[in-house]
Amino acid sequence: MVHVLMITDPGIDDSFAIMYALLNPEINLVGIVSGYGNTPKDISIRNTAYLLNLAGREDIPIVAGSAGPLSGEPVQFYPEIHGKEGLGPIKPPDNIKNIKVYDFNKILEIIKQYSGNIVIVSVGRLTELALMFILYGNNALKDVTAFYIMGGAFLVPGNITAEAEANFYVDPIAANSVMEKAHNVYLFPLNITNRAIITPEVIHFLSENSPTPFRPLLKPAFDYYYHAYQKNVPGIKGAPLHDVVPLMALVNPDFVQYIPRRVRVEETGPAKGKSIADFRPKPDPEPIESLDQIGLDANFQKFVVQFMEVFLRGNK
Repeated sequence: MVHVLMITDPGIDDSFAIMYALLNPEINLVGIVSGYGNTPKDISIRNTAYLLNLAGREDIPIVAGSAGPLSGEPVQFYPEIHGKEGLGPIKPPDNIKNIKVYDFNKILEIIKQYSGNIVIVSVGRLTELALMFILYGNNALKDVTAFYIMGGAFLVPGNITAEAEANFYVDPIAANSVMEKAHNVYLFPLNITNRAIITPEVIHFLSENSPTPFRPLLKPAFDYYYHAYQKNVPGIKGAPLHDVVPLMALVNPDFVQYIPRRVRVEETGPAKGKSIADFRPKPDPEPIESLDQIGLDANFQKFVVQFMEVFLRGNK
């Protein structure tokens, strides 16, 4: 079993990732950091609390994340993709019982508790991780085993600009800092997450057969998300659940194929948020410790099968 601290901004695909982590018996979810991103920070925290409440996992600490990027620029949210409440048409209750929200220092406590045996899975903006290095120094996260990060796009179109993926684009200063300072990084860019497609037929089957407490959410949340993708990507047969990919890769080591390269992120200008790596057959030499594992291909049939298996298992 892998101890996982998630950094999220739910968001529909983030919510599916949280549900997947809660249901997968190979994952011990030890905390969730919720900040701005797909929704404002307060809605993100509430959505996380709602999912934990449904699962009866109020014991998992929620850490309040950031309200905006390091640049201080205004944040643009995406209700056309995730809905005003972040879960499509679903509005969680405003008052959720038995949920406590911790301040930022809780992250250090969690890492200390599971020192040497904890993986950070970041599927939101990179602001919180960058702040850890700023507030506590470059060695603050040395006891983290690995970082599994959804972000970036290499030699493929972005989803915010022509070249930039959202998690890197919204806070490129943070993204570049994390890619430079974090160790043992596994990166999951749009190259593979865009192909991690779940179809309406799969969701319909799960909405009728899943024994989990999340079953009533699956179809309405997914349908909203899928309709948004149909407008943006004409002809698409389903919707990509980007944020499930790092979690599935964590517990299925043969799921993704990686290539080691040093990753940088353009911080300003017209290419803001662009992912940079040297993909030449003979790239310039870089120190081994600076190389990141970039996921560039995956077994997408396995993705669908394993996704269904987890949601058909019931609670752990």
